[in-house]
Amino acid sequence: MSSSNIVVAFGGTSPEHEVSVLSAMQVIASLKDSNYDLVPLYITKSGRWLTGEPLQDIENFQNLDVLKEQATPCTFSHDDLGKPILLETEKKGFFSSPESYSIHAVIPAFHGSEGENGAFQGTCEMYNIPFAGSGVFASSLGMDKVKAKDICRTHDIPVVDGYDFFESEWEQDQKSILTLADQLGYPVVLKPVTLGSSIGVTKATNQDELIEAIENGFRYDENLMVEKAVSPLTEINCSVLGTADDLQTSVCEQPLGQEETLSFEDKYQSDGDGSKGMASADRIIPAEISDELTKKIRSLSAQIFKLFRASGVARLDFLLNSETNELYFNEINTIPGSFSFYLWEESGMNMRELMLKLIEIALKKNRKKMGRIRSYETNLLDEKAVQGIKGLKGKENQSQDS
Repeated sequence: MSSSNIVVAFGGTSPEHEVSVLSAMQVIASLKDSNYDLVPLYITKSGRWLTGEPLQDIENFQNLDVLKEQATPCTFSHDDLGKPILLETEKKGFFSSPESYSIHAVIPAFHGSEGENGAFQGTCEMYNIPFAGSGVFASSLGMDKVKAKDICRTHDIPVVDGYDFFESEWEQDQKSILTLADQLGYPVVLKPVTLGSSIGVTKATNQDELIEAIENGFRYDENLMVEKAVSPLTEINCSVLGTADDLQTSVCEQPLGQEETLSFEDKYQSDGDGSKGMASADRIIPAEISDELTKKIRSLSAQIFKLFRASGVARLDFLLNSETNELYFNEINTIPGSFSFYLWEESGMNMRELMLKLIEIALKKNRKKMGRIRSYETNLLDEKAVQGIKGLKGKENQSQDS
């Protein structure tokens, strides 16, 4: 049992499942020659937790049914000393016994839904496991595009005009929702509120196209948003690394696509392969913008990173009107595709060094947390309190009898 096990967690019940697998394989490849032992934690599309050596080879994911048979079910647990472990929950042979792996830290490589929205991070918190990236607050806030923009708006950070609605509201009053789009003025952009990777994102130039986009969007999310399209549009992204009190910003990038609004294919399959994840997308680095605008975007990125209490590495996406130079915050990705390592390469930091930095930040956060008082001595469970609870039960029984 090694004390230097790094658990790489990926997959999950998300439309971005395959993108997560690609990011995880990049993490594993980058740390192969490090001093850490790598332990994969793969969450299937149905929510099963699996571990095992076959999960470290991307070719094995071409046949998930076979891979699931080769892998071993697992869960988080604690050893006899109370330290967190990854525990196999069944043995893989008649004479074998389930293994456990002590956890030095976890690198979540999820994209979307339960893996990136704070749910998995909360599980790590419950087990007191150091984990890379943002905590529950920043993760959940970053996943909700509407709430993220609401907070930015209150802090005078510019965002595009728009509105959101739920599927139940659409079923009850489509006319009012479509009227709001008319008031914004076409073209508009329809987005699922809690998804990434441009899944379900559609540009609509008229009401019929918007209705079709809405019906498609509800396949992925019960909450949709409609925004005024920025045109002519240039997308500019910037990455931030560190913690709220100690951070650095990357160079800016200018993603390129077939249309103004980047699609899933633009982001992950622009080279016809996609095996490199976001690193395969077409982009200009550094972005072809003025020094003044670059400085502004990097400053806003740091401000939003702090505002959201993010940590680890994040990517901040902005929309730029190429004619007016008006700049708008679009979203924060608390687990960006490929961890945005390609932006840090421009600063002399490769993928391996980035991952080691994320582990360092995770351990530092956990030590800081453990340095606080985490229990409070009280006599709430003394005999008097117990008798009080029993008394309440007695009153409840009397009430039922009457």
